[in-house]
Amino acid sequence: MPSALRRPDRTQRPSRCARPRLLRSALAARLAAPVALGVLVACAVLVPVASARALLPQPGASPNQSHTDSLYTVALIMGFVVFLAVEIGLIVALARFRARKDQVAAQIRGNTRLETAWTAGAVVLVTVLTVLVFIQLSVIKNPARSGPAGLALAGDAEFAALNQPAPPGGNALRIHVNGQQFVWRYDYPNGASSFETMYVPVNTTVLLDLEASDVAHQWWIPKLGGAIDAIPGYTNHTWFKISKPGVYYGQCALLCGQGHANMVAHVCAVPVDQYQTWVDTQKAAITQANKDVSDERALQTRQGGSAAAPPTAHELQLQLAEPVGPSYIPPGCNVTTAP
Repeated sequence: MPSALRRPDRTQRPSRCARPRLLRSALAARLAAPVALGVLVACAVLVPVASARALLPQPGASPNQSHTDSLYTVALIMGFVVFLAVEIGLIVALARFRARKDQVAAQIRGNTRLETAWTAGAVVLVTVLTVLVFIQLSVIKNPARSGPAGLALAGDAEFAALNQPAPPGGNALRIHVNGQQFVWRYDYPNGASSFETMYVPVNTTVLLDLEASDVAHQWWIPKLGGAIDAIPGYTNHTWFKISKPGVYYGQCALLCGQGHANMVAHVCAVPVDQYQTWVDTQKAAITQANKDVSDERALQTRQGGSAAAPPTAHELQLQLAEPVGPSYIPPGCNVTTAP
């Protein structure tokens, strides 16, 4: 048979020059899947971390939130290390113990050392987290001491709840927070009131008593601590202490109706003298508004009309929701929208 028509011998081994190329191709094919998996894992981990604090809560502006932030960061780092170890072990196992032709895998019934190691490691991690939480829990829950430059208040702490201990030294500013669709109302111990924006002095421990007048709400300023429920018929408590002037943004964190997205909350921390000026201005405006209402009622009576019945508590809330006279806003507290 002519050589041109002769069939190629498929049993012929590749030449010595072709063997390295075949080996490289086979190795590349075997490593393609593990390498691709490794790249995907790296992207999933590194992309969020590349943006600063993408996986972390907002930095705390109050001691309770700062300690909560620290606990979260420790737990996140520990979880990341465990995740990385598991993924690396998975990739190595896929690469080393993949299926091969004409080869039967060894039947391994167990590895006592390995099983003991990962069980003990999990116990150690959980124990470390538990100890850290119990160490920080009292600092997060219990109010801190007001600073020496804080608002000079007499010991006003009359605590009706056992779960809200008094701050060291007894000096604190207690504010009543009421949630109603769809606005936050703040009542101060000296007769002032405000809506949406809470005004507080710096370096002063602020105690909050939270309630609701209609449905359940949730007051949350991320930089000042965790979210606290405001529930009708029940009073919850929380606290914060701000050391630097500024505006801190938040909103209702519990779906409460159609206007839920508009139920924003702000806290503006100002120096003590500016806070006192704001309080005096608010008290004067409220007093003047009440006097105007009384004068109007008296005028109606003199003109032959009957005196209207006293307004209900809900009507008073609606009246106070209206701007009363020129309102003093401390410098730096012109709240518009969140940054």
